[in-house]
Amino acid sequence: MKKYAFGVDIGGTTIKIGLFETSGNLIEKWEIPTRTQENGTYILNDIAEAIAAKLAEKNISEKEIEGIGVGVPGPVGDDGTVYKCVNLGWSVFNVAIELERKTGFKVKVGNDANVAALGEMWQGGGKGYKNLVMVTLGTGVGGGVIINEKIIPGSDGAAGEIGHLRVKERETETCGCGNHGCLEQYASATGIARVTKKYLEEHDDETVLRNTPELTAKAIFDAAKLGDEVAIKMVDETAKILAKGLSLVACVVNPQVFVIGGGMSKAGDFLIEQVLVQVEGTKVLAAGDPGNDGFRLEAFFRYDHGPALAKIHSLNLQTSAMTQVFTVA
Repeated sequence: MKKYAFGVDIGGTTIKIGLFETSGNLIEKWEIPTRTQENGTYILNDIAEAIAAKLAEKNISEKEIEGIGVGVPGPVGDDGTVYKCVNLGWSVFNVAIELERKTGFKVKVGNDANVAALGEMWQGGGKGYKNLVMVTLGTGVGGGVIINEKIIPGSDGAAGEIGHLRVKERETETCGCGNHGCLEQYASATGIARVTKKYLEEHDDETVLRNTPELTAKAIFDAAKLGDEVAIKMVDETAKILAKGLSLVACVVNPQVFVIGGGMSKAGDFLIEQVLVQVEGTKVLAAGDPGNDGFRLEAFFRYDHGPALAKIHSLNLQTSAMTQVFTVA
């Protein structure tokens, strides 16, 4: 194997890129904006240009590059064909072939949460576990399921799309997938902002959020940490719905751990503590453990290299993210 490789995490807002040694050592990470205009036409060109610029800056020869690993927010076939990425504006096309053509390097493409799950099992928060579920909280909500150390991709790469579990029956607004009441409409960064905006329109509670120039997930969590009652209410509601989604997944998959990553995991224990309370409150039994009266969850945190940064190992991505890990007794 050659000395270097690139990992690319394509999100709906930013593209995170990492230059790594193939042993897993991070050399440098950086971000570029995700230009979703014109159905995401510019995204792969921007990635190719960013990689070429970094090679020139570091004076690294193309001959030293093993390849590029890419995580995308949608279902992906074994050959690198993306079937649909609603947050990027992409329909069906082969991302691997296109990026190989633009860069000259081997490219391996996978669902972002799936490759994040592999990475966390390899060197991250899921290290030492054979059965885990990776949950990514960003522009949307993604999921990757590993059973006996293997990703479960499903028949066409769409397994683990927990962001589209239906968690509310009476939602009138439409999710990006076309359905209503999906988990990511509430538990993603865009989701909590949407729900909060709607609440402010329908209620007259006093809150600093009314004076916030841009109502983002970060602004909401920051206000909640300072004791703003409306912000706390929104965080609690998000935690409750996320806990419901995790409980549903646990009943089917029975993982040893949930690993939580993505941009919204920057909220750290403030969000996770609320999720822990809500999950325990659901009293959903873990499969195979009839004596369990709910979930006994233990959380620990990793702050290695920032959220949702993809690494590459034999062209499988590995995340070195700030993650929260729930062990399920």
